[in-house]
Amino acid sequence: MKTASKNDSAKKNAGYKAAEYVEDGMVLGLGTGSTTHYFIEKVGMKMAEEGIKVQGIPTSFQSLLLAKKWNIPITTLEENDVDLSVDGADEVDGDFNLIKGGGAAHTKEKIVDYAAEKFIVIVDESKVVEKLGTFPVPVEVIPDASRIVIQTLEDMGAECEIRMAQRKDGPVITDNGNFVIDAKFAEIASPQHLEIDLNSIPGVVENGIFSQMVDKVIVGTSDGTKEL
Repeated sequence: MKTASKNDSAKKNAGYKAAEYVEDGMVLGLGTGSTTHYFIEKVGMKMAEEGIKVQGIPTSFQSLLLAKKWNIPITTLEENDVDLSVDGADEVDGDFNLIKGGGAAHTKEKIVDYAAEKFIVIVDESKVVEKLGTFPVPVEVIPDASRIVIQTLEDMGAECEIRMAQRKDGPVITDNGNFVIDAKFAEIASPQHLEIDLNSIPGVVENGIFSQMVDKVIVGTSDGTKEL
């Protein structure tokens, strides 16, 4: 229990620190996950306490419901550009390459995060790695293409599993109605090249490697934060 509590504090510290970059009038990309939960919470608190006005573009149903809970007005990419996007990651390396998609929301996350003028990643220390690849790369696929995509990924050297749901029979279904294949590569020599190669496979919607996108990484610890 003590470790979980420390981890929770680290996530909260990172999320609250990122909220310091939020300014009146901004359109925010609202990421998905347990760390971003605290960012959305703090933005809602700032609106109530300081009277600032912002709008949010959610990257999942999870962040949509959280934004509504904290009375953050919702907008879309059709209506507005994104000033600042804040999101978590499953892994981040020294070059700020990411693996995302543990929450199966990486397609919308990549669209919103890429569109943002500034993209801040918030993580706890356990997510900072020397090299990407301990965490499998999530690959969102059109269900009818899943067998063919798995064959192609295995030819590329990956061990693959269709992600199964918890508290629901069968596979995880993304917010877009697709499957997620978790692809474990023995080594990811070039995240940039692998990101492009994966997206060139017919049937792949998007993969969880985010390369050359991040402006700042805020790492939460049990007693504060550090910025990379």
